[in-house]
Amino acid sequence: MSIAIIFRILMMFHPVHVTLTTIDQAPGSDTLRVTFRMYYDDFKRDYRMFDDEIQEIPDEKSIPFTSINEYFNNRVKIYINNRLLKGRLMDVEIPDNYEIILSLLYLSDREPEKFRIRNKILTRIYSDQKNMIFISINKYEAAMRLTPERRKESCRLR
Repeated sequence: MSIAIIFRILMMFHPVHVTLTTIDQAPGSDTLRVTFRMYYDDFKRDYRMFDDEIQEIPDEKSIPFTSINEYFNNRVKIYINNRLLKGRLMDVEIPDNYEIILSLLYLSDREPEKFRIRNKILTRIYSDQKNMIFISINKYEAAMRLTPERRKESCRLR
């Protein structure tokens, strides 16, 4: 809950270009739960670069889940034990047309040893972009900051 509060505070200072991704996996589980937040206007701008046929995105009901799922899997690559995982979009929220929140599930390994992420969201648009990543996998916790110059990060989970 505190991460959501931090993001809300950051949102008050927009045009800070920031996204927030939390990745959680409970011990013994084989599923990663990913929550992704970003400013809705930034999402629309980046999404139009992904799908150049779309001109305007009025609300979350006008974008098919499959397209958002493809967008996120294209922009954010998550690897566990050197294996690329594919996320499945479970929910999209756009509270107050201010931010967009994506909830995704990834089938992972029960005992992951290596984690790697590459995040390209907004990195071609804003030179000051920060993609914040918070992971909690099998009792391992870390925070990462990705930028246009540094789009990927990895760590050992044990």
